[in-house]
Amino acid sequence: MTIRRLVLLRHGQTEWNAGSRMQGQLDTDLTELGRQQAVAAAEVLAKRQPFLIVSSDLRRALDTATALGDRSGLPVHIDDRLRETHLGDWQGLTHLEVDAVAPGARVAWRDDARWAPHGGESRVDVAERSVPVVTELLDSQPEWGADGSDRPVVLVAHGGLIAALAAALLGLPVDNWPVLGGMGNASWVQLSGHIVDDAIKWRLDVWNASAQVANDVL
Repeated sequence: MTIRRLVLLRHGQTEWNAGSRMQGQLDTDLTELGRQQAVAAAEVLAKRQPFLIVSSDLRRALDTATALGDRSGLPVHIDDRLRETHLGDWQGLTHLEVDAVAPGARVAWRDDARWAPHGGESRVDVAERSVPVVTELLDSQPEWGADGSDRPVVLVAHGGLIAALAAALLGLPVDNWPVLGGMGNASWVQLSGHIVDDAIKWRLDVWNASAQVANDVL
């Protein structure tokens, strides 16, 4: 039986994460803690012998992916469709600054996957650009999951993108997308793709796993 394991790994901590500043597609660097988190996640996931690693081109994700590539002996492929949600006018602002200029807007954004900040993307927009990444991998990598192999494809990306992509792959109604909560830095999601009636159906194996709890959830 062919089961395709898909791991969606969030990048390690950045200074802007630590300061509750909204990054979106602005390019920021990992903190020293973030690099340590990336290494810890890489050491756990490398034991799974990844089949392929694909990363967002933003530095915080790419540096996290490189830690995994170094430990698994694999190159890191880059795909800018895995970038974080573009947050429009909110990019670079702290949560408090957004709340001051647009009271209630962050709540609306969290509760409605169709809602987007001015000049930015909604989670539906993000899913529309990222789902094809997975579809293309299914078409181009026939050995992924073949013969019972448990080796996962690892996509290294961002919390907002991972939530949108996972919700879309799982086929959740858009109104229910917000049930998938936030993720810690250098934490990951695992989905398993099963063939049902000649189509792939994704199942959620784990949400927000990390190096600290991996043995308990995988």
